[in-house]
Formats: sequence, C-alpha cells, structure tokens
Amino acid sequence: MNGHKNWNHWNVSLWINNDEGLYRTAKRYAQRYGKAEGARLLMRDYFAGQSTPDGAPYSYSSVIAAIREI
Repeated sequence: MNGHKNWNHWNVSLWINNDEGLYRTAKRYAQRYGKAEGARLLMRDYFAGQSTPDGAPYSYSSVIAAIREI
C-alpha cells in the first residue's frame, strides 16, 4: 500500500494523483482552500457517494490523505 493507512486510502490516492483531471481539480482546491477544507469541499462537490473505478469509496480521510501528497 506504499505507505498508506489501508487499501482504500491507497486506491483513492492512486486515482486522484494519476488522473489528470482529478489531480488538477484536487490541486486547485488544496491551493485555494487549504488541504483540510479543500478535501471537505471536494467531497461535497465531486466525490459524495462515489467510488473509484476499482470500487474504493471516496471518504474525507482518504481524500485528505491523497491531497497531502499534492
């Protein structure tokens, strides 16, 4: 899991950091609102009730873990 807390965090990070559109959106939110608030707003605006194509549910903790790397 490459240093991530669990498979879900790793998978969400994999998708956010390797999909150009998701990466740019997450980076914009992190820069504009800070990482914690940016993750909260990403959950509200994009990821609520969604999962990655591999079936990992997006959660606040997985999204904030992913954008910490940005």
